[in-house]
Parts: sequence; C-alpha cells; structure tokens
Amino acid sequence: MREHVTILGALYIAFGLMGVIAGSIVFVAVAGGGLLSGDPDAIAITSAVGTATASLLFVLAIPAVIGGIALLKYVPWARYVILVLGCLNLPGIPVGTALGIYTIWVLIKPETAVLFSDGPPSTS
Repeated sequence: MREHVTILGALYIAFGLMGVIAGSIVFVAVAGGGLLSGDPDAIAITSAVGTATASLLFVLAIPAVIGGIALLKYVPWARYVILVLGCLNLPGIPVGTALGIYTIWVLIKPETAVLFSDGPPSTS
C-alpha cells in the first residue's frame, strides 16, 4: 500500500497546484478584463468577482497540497484530511469521482492504517 499512498499524495499535490494555477488564471483574466475596459464600474465589479472566485479556488486547493505533502510523510492526520477531500471529490464526474473512489479505497484499508500509526514505513 506504500506505493498507493505515494501515488495518492502526488495526485493531491498535483490537483491542488492545478487549483492554485486555475485561481491565478481566473483572477488575471477576470480582473484584467475589467482593467482593459477602462470603465471604473467594470473594474470594480470584475475585480470583486475575480478576487472572490480566485479565493474560493485557493481555499479548495490549499488543503489538497498540504494534505498531499503530509500524506507523503505519513503524518497521521493527513489520512483523515485526504479522506474528507476524497469524499468531497466524488460528485466531480469523471475525474473527481475516480480520484474520490481511489482515495477511499486506499485510505480505508487496514494495511494503510498501520502505515500511519507507526510513522513512515521503512524502505527495506
């Protein structure tokens, strides 16, 4: 199960970073569109919408990155954080559903629970 935990940690880091990148792109595109228009009302509205949308994406992405890193280090709380994120991913058809099912399958196994109760597994 060590290999699956490593893969899962890497997947959550990657998806979290993609969320951060998406948030940055959304902010620049939406707020930048208002700035290009030159209209003060459009600048105010697009800046607020861009900031709110980017903030939401960041709030959803940061726990995935932190949890993924902690999962790779076999920190016991990471298993629970990633399990919750996996359940939240289930409605996101098709990729979120696949990631959620894989997350639940990996993290509820008794062999996986042992890995997190004893600390990082040995490589030998």
